[in-house]
Amino acid sequence: MDVKNGLLTADTDWMRLALAEAQKAAQKGETPIGAVVVRGGAVVACAHNAREQTHDITAHAELMALRAAGEAIGDWRLGDCTLYVTLEPCPMCAGAILAARVGRVVYGAKDATAGAMGSVLNLPRYPLGARPAVTGGVLEEECRTILQTFFQKKRKEKQA
Repeated sequence: MDVKNGLLTADTDWMRLALAEAQKAAQKGETPIGAVVVRGGAVVACAHNAREQTHDITAHAELMALRAAGEAIGDWRLGDCTLYVTLEPCPMCAGAILAARVGRVVYGAKDATAGAMGSVLNLPRYPLGARPAVTGGVLEEECRTILQTFFQKKRKEKQA
């Protein structure tokens, strides 16, 4: 595989797809987080946050993508899959990732408030099931920027 700036180019390509999902979320007024599930070099599922639209607290990008991947594959076990997500998963999503036995997780920006894959918590280190390989910081600046821009805009709208 080609390496660019120390990262596997495939990881950056898949993360760009997750960023496109995050942009879709932002356009709908959702927190701009996107997720992509890849298996054998092919996309199995793409999703973005949908909490506002669905009025469902569990409609995080990761959970939406895991549900769609399970349906597409016909199995809840996703051990041969990689999940790409623009923000480090929260405890709820990390728990689902472990329960689904996802083989690898790649995230963009760290979540200093609720990150559960190394920043605040590190759920994969506990014996809760699978222990996915975790890679953080892929396209970190782009992933952080889309979130910061979204929330700056929201704050300005509230002040107006």
